[in-house]
Amino acid sequence: MPTSYLAFDVADLQQKYAGSPAPYNEFLRRRGMSVGMYVLPAGAEDRQTPHVADEVYVVLRGRGTLQVADEQVEVAPGSVISVDHGEDHQFVEVAEDLHMLVVFAPPELPDEE
Repeated sequence: MPTSYLAFDVADLQQKYAGSPAPYNEFLRRRGMSVGMYVLPAGAEDRQTPHVADEVYVVLRGRGTLQVADEQVEVAPGSVISVDHGEDHQFVEVAEDLHMLVVFAPPELPDEE
């Protein structure tokens, strides 16, 4: 019988993607959402462009500033930030390596299910 859930350990995910050249690594995709790890080293330039999906960041480690349109939000471990689809946003100041879970709903590229 197929399993109706998947379970992940954040430490295992961080170790798995530690050497990845890509800052974002998706590890879960469902019809209505996708979840990935997003890592930006201190001082990094965030090259995001607006997404076609709503997005939630959950900050696990690090500190920085997220700019959403004309507003800035300080982020740190425990921060949870939702950004609406189509909204211009980037991390503009990464003071300490940022490690985040990112949830897209629906998946950023839903045709790739």
